[in-house]
Amino acid sequence: MIQARIRCSVLPILLLLLHATTAVAGVRHFGYVYEAVTSAPGSLDIENWVTWSRTNNPQRVDEVDFRHEFEFGVTENFQASLYVADWFYASDPQHSGFTYSDSALELIYNLTNPVTDPVGLSLYEEIRAGDRVFELESKLIAQKNAGPFIFAYNLTLEAVWEGPGLQDREGELQQALGASYEVSQRLSVGMEMLHEFVFPDWGDKERTRNFFIGPNVCYRRRNWFVTVTALTQATNTPDEADFQLRTIFGIGF
Repeated sequence: MIQARIRCSVLPILLLLLHATTAVAGVRHFGYVYEAVTSAPGSLDIENWVTWSRTNNPQRVDEVDFRHEFEFGVTENFQASLYVADWFYASDPQHSGFTYSDSALELIYNLTNPVTDPVGLSLYEEIRAGDRVFELESKLIAQKNAGPFIFAYNLTLEAVWEGPGLQDREGELQQALGASYEVSQRLSVGMEMLHEFVFPDWGDKERTRNFFIGPNVCYRRRNWFVTVTALTQATNTPDEADFQLRTIFGIGF
């Protein structure tokens, strides 16, 4: 009799944990910060990204970037994504129009769960290649879910080769932090911040530091979601976007 009661009391808890660990998979609560949860095996998510940015220093330039991503759940802990095409439209006085940028392969392996473990951890690797550009990007993703709150942290290291003959080199170390509060099962709101350390030609003579911060909102319904994040530059770095607005629309199959 006691064992039966224990089973009856434990079962709802297990079901709640299962719901918590799977409900957020495939949904992006953040526009710039990645989460540790991976997609379910056999699942397919299609995501379309649109990012508008404005740079006012030294002159006003508006740019709209587009990304089309196919995300595949391979195993319970591993997902792969293909960025079919990254392209952009720029209103630069010297060049205006649509331009193809690159395509990429993204791999994420989940180590621990953000709900059932003290902290959720995932490893991320991205290989990007395109018109006179090649980039390697590695991330350590940490996430913790606490009730209606989701906290995520990314530590990112990038190496970029670009220009004619890929002769121009640049490195970047980035820290990203996000917090999201689930107002309801369909709606969550939060904040994101990015802190970048840029190393032109893999050096630090210019000591370029960028800091961006802003709010986000995520709405989900059935098998689709939309996430919007607005970031403003808190530093004063020339040629960096003073304002960015990113929208991600995703649908799962």
